[in-house]
Amino acid sequence: MGDNGLFDKPEMGLTGRPKRELPQPPALDRHGPAKIISMVNQKGGVGKTTTTINLGACLAEQGRKVLLVDLDPQGALSAGLGVGHDEELTTVYDLMLDNTSSIHSAIRHTNVSGLDLVTANIDLSAAEIQLVNEVGREQTLGRALRPVRRDYDYIIIDCGPSLGLLAVNALACSHGVIIPMECEFFSLRGLALLTDTVEKVRDRINFDLEIVGILVTMFDRRTTHAREVMDRVVEVFGDRVFDTVITRTVRFPETSVAGEPITTWAPSSQGAAQYRNLALEVIERTG
Repeated sequence: MGDNGLFDKPEMGLTGRPKRELPQPPALDRHGPAKIISMVNQKGGVGKTTTTINLGACLAEQGRKVLLVDLDPQGALSAGLGVGHDEELTTVYDLMLDNTSSIHSAIRHTNVSGLDLVTANIDLSAAEIQLVNEVGREQTLGRALRPVRRDYDYIIIDCGPSLGLLAVNALACSHGVIIPMECEFFSLRGLALLTDTVEKVRDRINFDLEIVGILVTMFDRRTTHAREVMDRVVEVFGDRVFDTVITRTVRFPETSVAGEPITTWAPSSQGAAQYRNLALEVIERTG
């Protein structure tokens, strides 16, 4: 008896879909205008900042010029790239609330070639209140970023764990949204609220806004609960879920302490390979 085609079946990925080989993107002969992507989830601790840093570094590895924007008052993105707090630095708060501040003075080069950063600090926590009475308050961040859109291929905005006015500012100037989510039940419930917010912003403020993808992070294939939540996410959101899944690893907390992306801290690790794969998917989905 033959093997009944058993060995012809494609290998399945963690999402339950067949694994596929992603094409190597073509080299660019010029940069810009940037695709702006917001990293959003109102739930904290789901890997937004880790994903922003590592996706940015992997896009830069692919020859893309990338600007990361820290829109979280806790400033975790800045710390995660080893950029210390400096009172003299122009931050994203200054860009949004001081018309004399220039984004060119706010950009910091990181240790990763092609990867730049606009920092944030605790001052940003006051921005929501101060912006409330501004005319066109939802467009404030977009106006601040406009002068450098032609200099970069991607601008990735790391949002804080809230769906307030800062997050709406990010969504208002973005072409796409990436939603990192932990594979647990309460994350699944929050996804419905988040996708509803994205749709409201698209209907009322930014008609071009799309969900680039939902990224499952901190996945532990050994637990039944994680696998059940994964199946449900794929069932509800289908192709919106990235094929790439970021599994739980001790390497990511280590990189935060080191102040560098996993691609330079542990370049041959599984986490580095997963984020490199995510970068290829993002390039494929955003053109």
